[in-house]
Amino acid sequence: MVLAGIFSNKSSTDQKKLEKGTNRKPYASPPRSLLRAPPTNSSNERSLRSGPPLSHKGLAKVLKPSRQRKTRDTHPLNLPPEERASRLAAMAESPSDSMDISKENSNTASASPEAPGAFPTSNGVDRTNGVGGTHGDGSPVPPPHKKAASPSPPPKPTVDAEACKAAGNKFYKMRDYDKAIKEYTKAIEADPQSSTYLSNRAAALISANRYQEALEDSKYADELEPGNAKVLLRLARIYTNLGRPSEALEVYSRVQPAVAAKDKAPAVQMLKHIQQAAAALKEGTTGSMAIHALDMADRGLGTGVDRPRKWNLMRGEAFLKMGNVNALGDAQNVAMSLLRSNNQDPEALVLRGRAMYAQGDNEKALQHFRQALNCDPDFKDAVKYLRMVQKLDRLKEQGNASFKAGRSKEAVDLYSQALEIDPTNKGTNSKLLQNRALASIKLKDYTSAISDCTRAVTLDPTYLKARKTKARALGESGDWEAAVREYKAIGDTNPSEPNIQKDVRAAELELKKSKRKDYYKILGVEKDAGDNEIKKAYRKLAIVHHPDKNPENEDAAEKFKEIGEAYECLSDSQKRARYDSGEDLIDPSEMFGGAAGGAGGFPMGAQGIDPEMLFNMMNGGGGGGGGGGPSFTFSTGGGGHPFASAGGGRQRGAGGGPGFPSGFSFG
Repeated sequence: MVLAGIFSNKSSTDQKKLEKGTNRKPYASPPRSLLRAPPTNSSNERSLRSGPPLSHKGLAKVLKPSRQRKTRDTHPLNLPPEERASRLAAMAESPSDSMDISKENSNTASASPEAPGAFPTSNGVDRTNGVGGTHGDGSPVPPPHKKAASPSPPPKPTVDAEACKAAGNKFYKMRDYDKAIKEYTKAIEADPQSSTYLSNRAAALISANRYQEALEDSKYADELEPGNAKVLLRLARIYTNLGRPSEALEVYSRVQPAVAAKDKAPAVQMLKHIQQAAAALKEGTTGSMAIHALDMADRGLGTGVDRPRKWNLMRGEAFLKMGNVNALGDAQNVAMSLLRSNNQDPEALVLRGRAMYAQGDNEKALQHFRQALNCDPDFKDAVKYLRMVQKLDRLKEQGNASFKAGRSKEAVDLYSQALEIDPTNKGTNSKLLQNRALASIKLKDYTSAISDCTRAVTLDPTYLKARKTKARALGESGDWEAAVREYKAIGDTNPSEPNIQKDVRAAELELKKSKRKDYYKILGVEKDAGDNEIKKAYRKLAIVHHPDKNPENEDAAEKFKEIGEAYECLSDSQKRARYDSGEDLIDPSEMFGGAAGGAGGFPMGAQGIDPEMLFNMMNGGGGGGGGGGPSFTFSTGGGGHPFASAGGGRQRGAGGGPGFPSGFSFG
């Protein structure tokens, strides 16, 4: 009922307004365009658009709403007052209809929030003209207060790129490159697409020895402005300073007009030296030429620029080719520097393993080869050297086992096979040659032994063991003069070598022995021949050279005499021992110094005789058998001191030679 009252009051107000409007004075004619386009969609619209202009009365008739169009769906406010009142009364009596209408209106509003005649809603509250709902007392709710907008940030001041460039040029001329780089950077930030600013910063970076950053700027500048000669020249110089001459020459080829030979010379020379080093490693027998070429290429690098990785690998390969102790250490240093940068570098791991292999540390070498294969299972060099070292170790161990077992011929064959595996490994091959020389000496193949030792020393001049083996082979071949010279040379260059002076004195003694008659050679037997063998040889030669069978041959008589002398010495064990040890060559005056002193007349010393040899000669006991050691024995008579100047019991043994002092006895 309240709603009906509201609408009835409102309808009466509208009626008054309508009546007031009918008493208005006529107004001016509207424009022709307005008359032809009224905002309706009825059939009258078509007549308005197609027909002639209407008069005021005709226009009112067209615009007057038709009663037939006022259907049930027409909004009550659009109805005449009488009909609006009856409609509102019917709505009040039928709540279900009002509910249906409200529901329909609600659905329509939600489906088309922008439909004409619909009021905007928010959370179910009607908002008309910006006012939402009412208070409890019926008064309208005031609109919400407007919030003040936050002030916008002040605009950033624009950077003058040219001014920054000019400041950078100023600092560049003053050689304050860090400040120049900062100014050029500001210019680039203001205009990132300027190749000039990038190129200028690249020049400052070059002067500051920051070549990698300069390379990035120059490459970007080249992308922004292809064909710029100034940018290309700077880019080529950067490539040269970084050790990339091939790329530098490719950039020079793009410059138009063509670059002068003087400008390209550093890159050309660098590339030439690298190619020379590669050729020396591939074809040469030593790495020194490769090292020289790489040193020359290093001169073209920029200040503070590290060598390219490829150059370091070539340098390590050259050191391995040189093969001496210092070079192998340098190769290890190169490998370690690469591994510090990347400990999973397979090429660096193989390089270090090869250096250890050349130094004879095969176990660690194998570990490095296996680690390289873990990093790259398809790395061929790691597979190659792993298999090679394993095979070499196996043959070497088999040769050593055969030599220790007395199978010298088999040992020689195994060492020969091992030498064919890696001819470039100087350290390992020198040891294999020395081992084969020892086996050859056992086989009395002195010529082969001397040759192997000579090759071993050539491969490794510091290998003293090979030099001593060579001296031994020279002596046993009969050339004791050469053996003495070799031992003395070793002693002169390495005076701290253990027992070298003893070896020299022993060789000198053998040299003296070699200048006397060689009884073994006269009888045609070896020095280790037994008594029966000596006896058979004597009988055979005595029959051949007996004077009765050669009455007219004076040489036969002399030969028969030598045979008898040789047999007399070698058939007596004591004489043979003295002969083998060289006691018969010792002058007693040298042995005892020509005087006796001290209690009991003990000799003051033996000049020129090794004290150990002298002791063995005096106390070494009886001989017997070929090749025996010293056979001096001393016995005392009557309890007196063996060197006493008085007392009984002194006698000279039956085998004693003349000239020895009294008190000695042999036997």
